[in-house]
Amino acid sequence: MAPGGGYALAAFGAILFSTKGIFIKLAYGTGGVPQIDAISLIALRMAYSLPVYVVVGWISWRDAIAAGRPLPNLRKFLSTALVGLLGYYLASYLDFQGLVYLTAQFERLILFTYPVFVMILGALFFGGVITRWGVGALLLSYAGIAVVFLEGATANGDQVTLGVMLVLGSAFAFALYQLLAKPLITQLGSRLFTCIAMVGACVGVLVHFIVTNNVGDLFELPPRIVVIAALLAVFATVLPSFMLSAALDRVGPQAVSVLGTLSPVATIAMAVAVIGEPFTLTDALGTALVVAGVGLYTWHDARQKAKARAVIVDPEQA
Repeated sequence: MAPGGGYALAAFGAILFSTKGIFIKLAYGTGGVPQIDAISLIALRMAYSLPVYVVVGWISWRDAIAAGRPLPNLRKFLSTALVGLLGYYLASYLDFQGLVYLTAQFERLILFTYPVFVMILGALFFGGVITRWGVGALLLSYAGIAVVFLEGATANGDQVTLGVMLVLGSAFAFALYQLLAKPLITQLGSRLFTCIAMVGACVGVLVHFIVTNNVGDLFELPPRIVVIAALLAVFATVLPSFMLSAALDRVGPQAVSVLGTLSPVATIAMAVAVIGEPFTLTDALGTALVVAGVGLYTWHDARQKAKARAVIVDPEQA
């Protein structure tokens, strides 16, 4: 697949991931004590998702054997599962817990500071380079996000600081996940990596739930919450997880992280359509800035990759 396909996967994956906050807030309910706690909701999400990852993983494993490709050894298998725990257990738990205290819109704003962590951690520990184009695109995108959320409600309750710290921790964990995932995806392939990583995350979540909660409580939940959890599993977990892994393989973590800034914009659109929030001129200005930042980075990154391919094909063109 050409890099353009990788950008599309990253963009659609970001949009699908953006539905997560909406589903979570719908499950928690409006006002007062949430109707379900964070780990119970994540456990339902993973219980629905686990069979898909097991089946697709088994098919991927069988295809690798049939094609004569080397299978991951125990060390690589466990490394992939641990990376999955980082990205889809720890990061998810902190995010779900933070949404108890913050609005979905403010949660998106904080969560998508993770491209900054990707750039910084990538430059410090993974041999990455902080480019002027990347910094410029991020500044433009975050300026748009700041404009959009500047006048909006930011939090529920009186534990705003706790909510902010939880979601910042989630952003940091997810950035580290993306950087650690890239080499493993290259070695295993995006489909097999995703399945092993997500099975590891599912096991971690379910063990956490069994240790801290009563399993029977899940059978007493209102049908509305059960349905929301199923939608959360399909549209905000299974589909975007495969898209994100494929995008990381094709265009790398920095491009994926910048394209992820589309997610807050998608959250705004869904908040307007689902929750009935107004869309003002300020929202339109912020949205335009985010799209401009994403477009700028995508154009520059695709251009650089095209030049690199041209050099490989014909070294004399360098």
